[in-house]
Amino acid sequence: MVLKKLMRWLKRLFSRKKAISLGLYGSTNVGKTTLANRICMDLMGEPLGAVSKIPHETRVVQKKEQVVLNVNGMNLSMNLLDMPGVAVKVDYRDFMDYGLSAEEAKRRSREATKGIIEAIRWLENVDAALVVIDACEDPYTQVNITIMGNLEARNIPVILVANKIDLTSANTQRVRDAFPQYPLVEISAITGENMPKLYEEIASRLY
Repeated sequence: MVLKKLMRWLKRLFSRKKAISLGLYGSTNVGKTTLANRICMDLMGEPLGAVSKIPHETRVVQKKEQVVLNVNGMNLSMNLLDMPGVAVKVDYRDFMDYGLSAEEAKRRSREATKGIIEAIRWLENVDAALVVIDACEDPYTQVNITIMGNLEARNIPVILVANKIDLTSANTQRVRDAFPQYPLVEISAITGENMPKLYEEIASRLY
């Protein structure tokens, strides 16, 4: 385990001029794409992808290359990877609640399932991960436990992002209590609150 961590650190050290692949992982509708768009708008002036209230709007990995983060004189080049939302079950009938026809719902269900598989496969190409958690929901879910387990098994550095603190029902302490071993930043991706703190955490952990 120690040797693997040392090799990963050396790899990052000697490849610092290359962009770090930063994956955004989490359940559906926790705000991954909203966060990806916020980062891209802040650092590049253009969004990454579309957002929707319908689950699994992102069903393929969306990528923005050479996103440069400058914090306290440190320049960190990143390839930002917005992953499809991970779920333990995809039921086409759930999509019909949003007004989709049965045919459309079944197609989206198939695409969503492929997206989940793709998100897990991309772990082999990720150098670090932002795990986005809805601060208004119970964080200790099977999906979050599965994501954390896969990242930990591969020794991928993790920063927890407790999102949606602009909502009155947000409870970030639950997130801290559920996963105390990881660094955590509380943000609102939609309003931009605390984004500078997230950028500082990314730079300090990954530079």
